[in-house]
Amino acid sequence: MVRCWNRSENLVEEAQCTDGAPAAAPRSHFPHKAVWVSLAASLLLLVITLGLTGKLGLSQLHAQSSQIVRISAPDQSSGVLINQSAVVDAQKHLVTFTVTSLANQTSTVLFDIKHGLICYKPVEQSSCFLRKMEQPDFDNVQSFLQDQTHQQSHVQLSWNETQRRTEFLGVLANSQVDPSALDEPLKDLCQDRSVHWTTRSDGPGKQRLVYFCIDICFPSNICVSVCFYYLPE
Repeated sequence: MVRCWNRSENLVEEAQCTDGAPAAAPRSHFPHKAVWVSLAASLLLLVITLGLTGKLGLSQLHAQSSQIVRISAPDQSSGVLINQSAVVDAQKHLVTFTVTSLANQTSTVLFDIKHGLICYKPVEQSSCFLRKMEQPDFDNVQSFLQDQTHQQSHVQLSWNETQRRTEFLGVLANSQVDPSALDEPLKDLCQDRSVHWTTRSDGPGKQRLVYFCIDICFPSNICVSVCFYYLPE
């Protein structure tokens, strides 16, 4: 093997030559730019995959923790079956009722067991109404939390076995609450409405009128008609 020198104007290049053989090809440079592009694409694909996997896992976990209970109960006056549904989220300690009246108007009642509050969102009003949960309220919602074996179930209450009662709630004067100060479940429910505190009472009296009522039925064969009226200023 003979060492050869090629001289140009500005630089001297060294090449290896053989007798009569062509000069060896110069050593190729490693494509650094292509490697970095490939690594960046792989990393982006990994992040997207992990994000989709995590989102799907959270959705499946939320679906497993939620149970939809459909309740059919006869109306006290007409005997027509009233259909209600309750979404039970055992993980967040929430029971959300969707109540449809005979006039085909739907109201929402949220039992926030963790914070001990009940929030009423009637369809025909522009306000939400709050009340602190009492022991009978905790007992009633426990009938939902005790059975979490089925994701969907249906409960049909009979007329003869159902206990019915009426509760009156007075809306307190000057008791408006800032919705932004509420916890997340209540804030989401009443974000576009005013919020007022209520208190339980024996009745509105003859001088006051009942403005609306919401009927709620529980799987424990108890139906409660909650009626609201406004207390004097």
